[in-house]
Formats: sequence, C-alpha cells, structure tokens
Amino acid sequence: MLFKRPSDDILYEALVARDAAYEGFAWAAVKTTGIFCRLTCPARKPKRGNTTFYGTIAECLEAGFRPCSRCRPMLKLGETDPMVTRLLNALDADPHRRWSEDDVGSLGVDPSTARRAFKRQFGMSFLEIARLRRMGKAAEILTSGASVIDAQLDAGYESGSGFRSAMTKLFGAAPANLRDKTLLRADWIETPIGPMMAIADQHALHLLEFAERKALPAEIRKLQKFTGSGIIMGRHPPIDEIEEELKAYFAGEDRGFRTRLAGHGSPFQRQVWEALRAIPVGVSRTYGSIAAELGLPSSTRAVAGANGANQIAIVIPCHRVLGADGSLTGYGGGLWRKRWLIEHERRMAVRKVSDG
Repeated sequence: MLFKRPSDDILYEALVARDAAYEGFAWAAVKTTGIFCRLTCPARKPKRGNTTFYGTIAECLEAGFRPCSRCRPMLKLGETDPMVTRLLNALDADPHRRWSEDDVGSLGVDPSTARRAFKRQFGMSFLEIARLRRMGKAAEILTSGASVIDAQLDAGYESGSGFRSAMTKLFGAAPANLRDKTLLRADWIETPIGPMMAIADQHALHLLEFAERKALPAEIRKLQKFTGSGIIMGRHPPIDEIEEELKAYFAGEDRGFRTRLAGHGSPFQRQVWEALRAIPVGVSRTYGSIAAELGLPSSTRAVAGANGANQIAIVIPCHRVLGADGSLTGYGGGLWRKRWLIEHERRMAVRKVSDG
C-alpha cells in the first residue's frame, strides 16, 4: 500500500491540532455525541477514549454516526459538487423522511446522476445514506423504550412489514426485540500487535478478536443470530474492563482476566475453553494433552475444533496450544501474533519467577 493510515494516537493529535495535512485520510467519530467530524473540525475536542477513527465516511455512517453540522464532513473541501451539497442539505433538513428517487427528482436532480456522484464520493448512494441516518435514529428510539409503531412512523415507514424488514437487515433483530433488550455495543481496542474488536452487553463480553481475523464478519453474524440482538458502535462496562486488563497484560503484568464472559458455545466447547484458561502463563499444551486432561483421549480433533471456535482471543488463550510436534499451528489472528504472544508470556513467566 502506498499509504498506511496513521495510528489512532497520531490521528487524535491531528484532530486536537486541526492539522489539515491529515484531512481526508480519516474521520473522527465521537461515541458520546454520536456524530463524526473531519479532523479540522473547529468544535470542542472530545476525550481520546471517546473518539474512534474511520477510514471512510461510509464506515462512519454504517457504524451509526451522523455527520457534524458544524464541519459538514460529507462535503468535499475545495471541490464541493453543488448537486451533492443540495441533497445533503435536504437530508439534514429532513433526516427522518423515507427518501425516494422521486424525492431526488423533485429537487431538480437526476437520480442516476446523483447515484453515481454519491457512489464516487462516499462509496454508497444518497438513498443508502438516507436510510442509514433514518434507521439509526429509529434504533435509538426503540432502545429508549418507545413503541414499535412510534419508531416505525418516526423512521418514515407507513408499512409495518417494511420497517421490520429494514430493521432486521440493518441491526440483526426485529423491532420488537430491539425494544425489549439493549443492543450489543462494539468498539475497537488498540494493542501493540494490532487493533481488536470487542463486543459486549451491559454485563458480559461476547467477542474479542483481532480486526484482521478473516472469520470476524462471520463471527459477528453468528453472534447476532445467537443473541437475537443488533450491534451498534459504543461501549458497555465490560469493554472498558477488558481494555484495562489488556493494557496490564501487554505491559507484562500477569494479573489474569476477570471480565465476565457471555456463555456461548456448546457444553463441550465451554469445557475445552475452561481447560484453556487453566493453562498457566508461559506454558503450552497440545490438543492431545488437553483431550487427555478432559478424560477424552480420542477427542483430539474435537478439542482442536473447539479451540478454533473460540471468539474471545487472549482471554481464552487458544494461542497456548501447539501441534503434537511442538510446532505452531493455525491461529485466526495470524501465526506471527501467536509467536509474539507465546514469547511475551514466556518473558512474563520469567519475570514472575525472578520477582519471587
């Protein structure tokens, strides 16, 4: 890649300094307000812990953030397309409308021209942007305890079935379910070996995976199906808890992990995961030895399968499991990370012994 996105810490420094050199490479999303801004936004700067950075405007919108009304991040600096500006102004004035191509045409804009312009600038059409704005607002209304019909009408849907279908597609749950339960929240946690995504409810951690894991999208869909919940960007207490524990872990402190984990998996998988958590820091096991410890010596492949199904990386330390010959075996976060974690924990164990 010719351009590698700077770290979030560098981007935050650019945000505070309003450094135009980074303009267009990333956008800052503020979890406490639900808005996203350009890095040169003149508004009061959010705290670092409340700020997430995205590489595209589409990612900001898909994560449920709305554009800042002050810095207008959806308008290109220096080369604003009057047609795009007109449509975005209309959307800001009426974000709850269920926009259609006829509405676009009524503003004197050819729908196909608008579609191409928005796709080129944002990676999605104007109507897709309008839908995300509308549905994000509807989710907020539902989770605050409002009735489904109120949220439906507020989102601009006359048809109940159409509203239910749109909400289910976007958030992974039917409107009635969103009303009755809190949405799962997801956020990024920076680590020395790459960002991790954490997903939690108010009481427990449901997922902790490296962002580069190829199976992450499938795991998120599986989680949505299993819990019947949607997932939006933000934080619940378990994410803050696991972030602090990970900081200690990567600093070389063997404190263990006490963040409560959600009870996913089959009884056998949970049995294997508990066995993994019982492996001391600095120690490795093989699939066969774990199967033997469980009294199931012929279940080596099943143990390997349970190991691969783990979706709480590091905390459930599947990286401590090696092949029968002592070689590194597959690891969803990449073999280089597995090697790094094993070596990091070896140093932790040595330090613990020397400290007595």
